[in-house]
Amino acid sequence: MKVGFVGLGSMGRGMARNLLRAGHDVTVYNRTRSRAEELAREGAKVAATPAETASGEVVITMLADDHALEDVLLGSGDLLARLRPDQIHVSMSTISVELSRNLVEAHRRHGTGYVSAPVFGRPEAAEAAKLFIVAAGPTALLAKCDPLFSAMGQKTFILGEDPPVANVLKLSGNFLIVATIECLGEAFALVRKYGMDPQQYLEIITSSFFSAPFQKIYGGIIAQQKYEPAGFSLRLGAKDVRLILAAADTANVPMPVASVLHDRFLTGISRGMGEKDWSAIAQLQAESAGLK
Repeated sequence: MKVGFVGLGSMGRGMARNLLRAGHDVTVYNRTRSRAEELAREGAKVAATPAETASGEVVITMLADDHALEDVLLGSGDLLARLRPDQIHVSMSTISVELSRNLVEAHRRHGTGYVSAPVFGRPEAAEAAKLFIVAAGPTALLAKCDPLFSAMGQKTFILGEDPPVANVLKLSGNFLIVATIECLGEAFALVRKYGMDPQQYLEIITSSFFSAPFQKIYGGIIAQQKYEPAGFSLRLGAKDVRLILAAADTANVPMPVASVLHDRFLTGISRGMGEKDWSAIAQLQAESAGLK
């Protein structure tokens, strides 16, 4: 399939690479051109602008936030204006529910297809094609995109025909992740204060009743206090918590834990930790307990 791919950050680079490995014809764009040129050596075509990626059947965007996506699609990137009625835009970024709704309307007016398909997984999962993809949009469009999802992820969950539902699920999942990171940070601080080896603690809890993959991954990061390099930055984590609270506010859903997490992330950013891994909120808890 002929595919455009916009956004080659820590996640997008691996995703685009796996599309190439699966035999798709991929045209890539990234604001920092050197990242696109890396993939050119693996067979990708490099576009000079986001709009130039709109030459195939599908264009995928994997961008950092609402502002970046709006600029590429509706602003200076001019991508939507270049899409034909038979083309599909697949947004795989973590964006607000409000923007996803706006994109449904923008694509409806333009006569183009829109699918929301955010992902769960860290950069190493993106490289290994082990992402979990949650997708929503018109059934025929989802079927057309299925080979692309299969190339990038280990499993795709179809959530129906309303694209913003996928964004709600993604935000709710990220809430559970950061809430668990916060709880892990508090638990590790407690056992460390009593002199227990954090690696032993990690082995016990993850080989018994907290054996989910993300508990092992983030528990390992916290036990080793290895918050750099970031798989997903604390700064972007703060953005996701704001999106979670915005979605909750719109639906009149109280989320007191999310409010606590918002303050925790703001504290981390104010202390210069914005580019550390988002699990570095556990470092704040350790410091509060008088630990280093």
